Amino acid sequence: MTTALKLQVHGIFDPATWTVTYVVYEKEGTECAIIDSVLDYDPKSGRTRTSSADKVIEFVKQKNLQVAWILETHAHADHLTAAPYLKQKLGGRTAIGDHITTVQKVFKGIFNLEQTFTTDGKQFDYLLKEDEAFSIGALSGHTLFVPGHTPACVAYQIGDAVFVGDTMFMPDVGTARCDFPGGDAKTLYKSAKKILSLPSETRLFMCHDYPPNDRPVVFETTVAEQRAKNIHMHDGISEAQFVDMRTKRDATLEMPVLILPAVQVNIRAGEMPPKDENGVAYLKIPVNAL
Repeated sequence: MTTALKLQVHGIFDPATWTVTYVVYEKEGTECAIIDSVLDYDPKSGRTRTSSADKVIEFVKQKNLQVAWILETHAHADHLTAAPYLKQKLGGRTAIGDHITTVQKVFKGIFNLEQTFTTDGKQFDYLLKEDEAFSIGALSGHTLFVPGHTPACVAYQIGDAVFVGDTMFMPDVGTARCDFPGGDAKTLYKSAKKILSLPSETRLFMCHDYPPNDRPVVFETTVAEQRAKNIHMHDGISEAQFVDMRTKRDATLEMPVLILPAVQVNIRAGEMPPKDENGVAYLKIPVNAL
């Protein structure tokens, strides 16, 4: 579903995690959606802060927006979501693609989580099905199922814009890795092709930017630009070529710094694990498991 209404997109870049959080709305005073928020987390001390999320709150209040949705494109491995904090401060419903249950099942085993942790996605207010429509005030959007980076990745198409999550990056950066549990390069190729089959003028908004060659941070491109210039997925790249490149490249990559804290928090919709009897919540570090 698309809309002829003008879509406003405000991106807030978090330099610590290279993540872009988006506030999507029609105009000042209307409803909005927040996509892929960030909770600041220091892996050295285990302490959290809300500096990045507070910038989102400041913008939402400045524009007199009402939060309808707090959306996640997937259970991120490189940052913790600030969804619970934003919901507490601004309201709105948390949502993610309904295949999050697959990711929850895998990581409940990897982290040996408590028996009371359910793998039905109920930690989120709403699970969005493939191609399901949703509204942000007068704006209309729908989900695109784009697995490959994880088995549960979705993108959000709202008006003439698609928020692609980690499926693709800016053309000079390429595409997402596929070596996390449940990832698959062939699947990612098909998902990227789905996005690149949209009209050439469709605006694409990245979840991250990792600028090469000291270029400034940018996070908006188009289908046409990606098809012409993406270093991994430009027109003419076959599935076999892509899978070979992605597999070899992934074998050289280190795990993200925050993957262990991030995933076990993000599959809980951003909530910390239940507190122990001493009133402190603890995150698990599985040894030699990934």
